[in-house]
Amino acid sequence: MTDSSGERTVFLLAHTGRPAAIRSAELVVKGLLRCGLGVRVFAHEAADLPLPPEVEPVADCTPGVLDGCELLIVLGGDGTLLRGAEFARASGVPMLGVNLGRVGFLAEAERDDLDKVVERVVSRDYEVEERMTLDVVVRTNGNVVHRDWALNEAAVQKVSPERMLEVVLEIDGRPVTGFGCDGIVCATPTGSTAYAFSAGGPVVWPEVEALLMVPISAHALFAKPLVTSPTSVLAVEVQTGTPHGVLWCDGRRMLELPAGARVEVRRGEVPVRLARLHHASFTDRLVAKFALPVSGWRGAPH
Repeated sequence: MTDSSGERTVFLLAHTGRPAAIRSAELVVKGLLRCGLGVRVFAHEAADLPLPPEVEPVADCTPGVLDGCELLIVLGGDGTLLRGAEFARASGVPMLGVNLGRVGFLAEAERDDLDKVVERVVSRDYEVEERMTLDVVVRTNGNVVHRDWALNEAAVQKVSPERMLEVVLEIDGRPVTGFGCDGIVCATPTGSTAYAFSAGGPVVWPEVEALLMVPISAHALFAKPLVTSPTSVLAVEVQTGTPHGVLWCDGRRMLELPAGARVEVRRGEVPVRLARLHHASFTDRLVAKFALPVSGWRGAPH
């Protein structure tokens, strides 16, 4: 995508609270400008970055902030990448993440790859893949009171540390089980390596189309992670008489859930598009991100 003048424009989003992000942003911006690409940033971030005057600042509240941009480059940890995903989903512009945090499964590059990132962006040498999202609906007394979405997960959690949250789980309109717990994580394959992973859920390869439901510290004999069809509808009902809970979408957007609330989760209608620089398998990415021990592996005989 380019603007009407034919100039190529890239949007840069950075975690300006990190010195590493500020240095990385400066390197990326100078590299893109040197190769003739326009760069757009949020005005409040521009104030914290040593950027040349050619960079175009825009207000956060401006509709269509990514209009005319061919790519969104995000520099930061998982939280910054999830913030970038909000803009990527709303605009349909692919997001290219550079990890400046710890694990960074959403990122495609590390801070040492900045020169390569600029080179590949300039030459348009990247592929775009779509990642499944979740659409989330909250009902109270049968009425829809909130709608949201998530790339990683929608998590229903307890608020009171001394009391469990009593819930009943439902899949495709049928009850599955009920118990007291700290919470329930409903996740995408992308989110299987995030909160769902920490709660004991399975790692699901991104190309697998499925939904996950993972209990957190459930007091029950049957409280296993569940993997369902991508067309399934997952529901978590907060029981009456239990303390109220909260809904977190991607750990960024929170809603209080009164007793009796119902959270419905289904496959999202709008995916998030990710730009990919590497053809490495997800297996290799998993091994690298978690530093898994693979010494002694000989491979299949030829």
